[in-house]
Amino acid sequence: MLELKQSQHGRGIFATRDIKKDELLEVSPVIIFPKEEFKYLEKTTLIDYVFWWGKDFDECALALGMGSLFNHSSQPNAIFKRKLKKRTINFYAYTDIEAGAEIRINYNGDPDDKTRLWFEEK
Repeated sequence: MLELKQSQHGRGIFATRDIKKDELLEVSPVIIFPKEEFKYLEKTTLIDYVFWWGKDFDECALALGMGSLFNHSSQPNAIFKRKLKKRTINFYAYTDIEAGAEIRINYNGDPDDKTRLWFEEK
């Protein structure tokens, strides 16, 4: 259903078949970085691949599998939900997605959040 390949944004995740809205795309286990380690993490490339984590969003989590490789869009076709107890991030189709389309999420967490990110969106 998902394929990693080159996109205009570097590597990206693409649909290998048509996907229906609300369909589960990926369940990514996570590695959690406690807030005490954030000062070290932000000095590495990994900082570009983590999700805010925890009840108070004071930790970070690296999603394994394809989870940390979805590119950003302010008009996403997928969403993610943090599952704190299971220590996973689940990705779902936010819209119907055609085979061959890049699957993109809003890094702000809310598909309607248009807040600027720490980088310039292309």
